[in-house]
Amino acid sequence: MSARLASRTCAAAATAAALFALTACGSGSSSESAQGQPSGGSSGNGVTEVAVKLTASGGTDTCALSKSSVAAGPVTFTVDNQSATGITEVELLQDERILGEKENLAPGLQPVSFTVTLGGGSYQVYCPGGSPEMTALTVTGQVAQQGGTTQALLRDGAKEYATYADAQVSAMVHAVAALQRAVGSGNLAVSQRAYAEARPYYERIESDVDGFVLPGFEPTDNRGNLDYLIDMRASNLDPAVGWHGFHAVERDLFARHRITASTKRLAAELTRNVGKLDKVVKTLSYRPEDLANGAASLLEEVQSSKITGEEEDYSHIDLVDFAGNLEGAKEAFAYLEPGLRKIDAGMTRQISHRFDQTDALLDTYRDPKALGGYERWTPALRHQAANKLSQSVQALQDSLSKLAEKVVTA
Repeated sequence: MSARLASRTCAAAATAAALFALTACGSGSSSESAQGQPSGGSSGNGVTEVAVKLTASGGTDTCALSKSSVAAGPVTFTVDNQSATGITEVELLQDERILGEKENLAPGLQPVSFTVTLGGGSYQVYCPGGSPEMTALTVTGQVAQQGGTTQALLRDGAKEYATYADAQVSAMVHAVAALQRAVGSGNLAVSQRAYAEARPYYERIESDVDGFVLPGFEPTDNRGNLDYLIDMRASNLDPAVGWHGFHAVERDLFARHRITASTKRLAAELTRNVGKLDKVVKTLSYRPEDLANGAASLLEEVQSSKITGEEEDYSHIDLVDFAGNLEGAKEAFAYLEPGLRKIDAGMTRQISHRFDQTDALLDTYRDPKALGGYERWTPALRHQAANKLSQSVQALQDSLSKLAEKVVTA
């Protein structure tokens, strides 16, 4: 669950309207790192670079773009938070859709980036809490059509990935319905097991659904944001909306160790919201860069909330979620792999190898007797294992960070 949702303010009303939105970027730390801050020009491979600099001065956090207009085509946005403590995220918007984002932007961390292909039109860079919060970006011209074999392979992979994402959400519908039935029966042990069985489906496609907003709600209103309603954590609670979704049920099952009338209402609401998500996902299409950015974002989720133990604060099944994020990233990469081998075979082999290494390391914590099939991610196990798991994921992130730019310039 992205921290962004709870931190949005009504100052973004300039972009507000009812929508169903897709973003292929999730919350994250620094998987798409840039070595230094770009000048905001064009790189040698035809990608336009836009620097987003976050600074603080005189009590004001400033969000500044290096360019206000770019040519249509691939654009890399590199965000460098030098000193702004009040800005933790940056989003690229068009027509109320989130096209790309970076979160957890603590001051002093290495710059991070995302790459998207932009057609001609008006866009906005949104920096919640910054001055200004919304900055216009004009894109001129049109994207040249690419019809080569490599691009065809990448597009075919993106189309096939849509089937995978749809299947995951359809399976989640059944798993969440089983959770509701278990909660309705009042059987705590069966409900805990059903909870663990339902979690991986969302984690596999988490980067695809971040930002979905139901019709009739503004993007800043968490009451209509499906990611909030399905996967909100206590650490990012929006007091105006309250707690809903998986983790509110988790709290009752694993912290309070009881099923109440409220637990049953929460489980029923979760079933309804996952059903709404299922209908939305069936309408989606994906671009190759969505898969590339999404794969990196899923690993950012691992680093920001699974490794730390924040995700499953009561059940401690964080390694189940870790495995779900890892599998989703690997699937996104796999659907792009035929095209990626033509772009850079060495890089593709390296990423595949690092996926295998991380898989093998995670497998050492499997426990068929445990909920979800992995050891509980207790403070003691985190102390023992968090560093080596984080290092393995970081190496994989470093490789994946190059994918989106490779894909859009193929």
